[in-house]
Amino acid sequence: MRCVEGSDQGRGLNIAVIAAKFNRDYTDALLSGALRTLAKLGVEETNVTVARVPGVHEIPVVARKLALHCDALIVIGCVIRGETGHFDYVLKVCSEGVLKVIMETGTPITTAVLAVENHEQARARSGERVNRGDEAAAAAVETADLLRRLDRLIK
Repeated sequence: MRCVEGSDQGRGLNIAVIAAKFNRDYTDALLSGALRTLAKLGVEETNVTVARVPGVHEIPVVARKLALHCDALIVIGCVIRGETGHFDYVLKVCSEGVLKVIMETGTPITTAVLAVENHEQARARSGERVNRGDEAAAAAVETADLLRRLDRLIK
């Protein structure tokens, strides 16, 4: 039996981060967390591409373009429930679109797209103590490294 796991070694990985500008206070904090974690895990700054999009609705099309050129992607956004069904619509477009890109390209995409009821919840998930951007970056590196190891094993 062979057990293969990814590590937290990001050296040599090309990572793209797609961050929505809508609710920018939170998405900027998530982006900072993701970039801080990528650097800590050894991903060279020159191997990180950051693409800013207007909102989460635009994430899938940009993810499709970048997925063909990266080892992993991290998507960042923040949708706060309002009084209309728009919340559900944009989250569905984003999540289904990202899933489609993953399945079409085989490129791992981790998410730090907050789907919250209010600003308090957004702050709690994008702060210094808990930052979903950190978590998404760590998962992206580990998954990309796992795929790299599997490629070597299979060849």
